[in-house]
Amino acid sequence: MTIPADLKYTKDHEWVRIEGDIATFGITDHAQEALGDIVFVELPEIGRTIDAGEAYAVVESVKAVSDVYAPAAGEVVEVNEDLESEPEKVNSDAYGAGWIARVRMSGDTIELMSDDEYNTFLEE
Repeated sequence: MTIPADLKYTKDHEWVRIEGDIATFGITDHAQEALGDIVFVELPEIGRTIDAGEAYAVVESVKAVSDVYAPAAGEVVEVNEDLESEPEKVNSDAYGAGWIARVRMSGDTIELMSDDEYNTFLEE
């Protein structure tokens, strides 16, 4: 299982990449493995304002339907439209082509973990 060092993680198994005031969101390798084959991703609308910790997307797999929670508050400025036709990209490249949304951050974040802290969290 991969846990990139340049990302931050939540206890709900989302990752976030923060570049300036833009945060890219996705689900972790651990989450996609637990869900199994992803068959559908419901993306948020561009322009939607979301709160930190709010469900902003839905991922449906062969095993379950799961809400995806925002690690940070802000306005959705971009979504990964490729996931509408190829949701399996979340399984094949969770930290790259499987990103879900980009948000212009407004300041609030939920508790985020480093890669080491997330790895320890997974082992507990």
